[in-house]
Amino acid sequence: MNQAELDRQFMEQALEQAQLAAIAGEVPVGAVIVRNGAVLSKAFNKPITNHDPSAHAEMLALRQAALSEENYRLPGTTLYVTLEPCTMCAGAMLHARVDRIVYGAADPKTGAAGSVLDVFSSKQINHQTVIEGGMMGEECGQLLRDFFKERR
Repeated sequence: MNQAELDRQFMEQALEQAQLAAIAGEVPVGAVIVRNGAVLSKAFNKPITNHDPSAHAEMLALRQAALSEENYRLPGTTLYVTLEPCTMCAGAMLHARVDRIVYGAADPKTGAAGSVLDVFSSKQINHQTVIEGGMMGEECGQLLRDFFKERR
């Protein structure tokens, strides 16, 4: 299986997580962390459920992966997320030394991987992360649009 096929497979898993978030009444964002083709963690947004503003899908997935690896550094990993990361999540990904981030839909309001800010582009940061946006972007974006349409 080539990288594009693997990326799609793992983004589909992140999208499944996002659908679980929607069912739970949370903003539908899902994340999956992978190393060498093996899933280390999966999570979906839970800030409402957990009464925790930091309980974004990426943050929960990072915590789970770090616990399972018994290391807060996650070198050699790819984080798949259905929505472009915010500044909080981008900072945590940099601290965790995630090698690559693949996201679905761009976030024109709080995106920190190029839409509003680009936290990852600074050459002063000692860890450089590869960012790839738009993977299954239409599907990821449609899930968000449908979720918010139902709430209006």
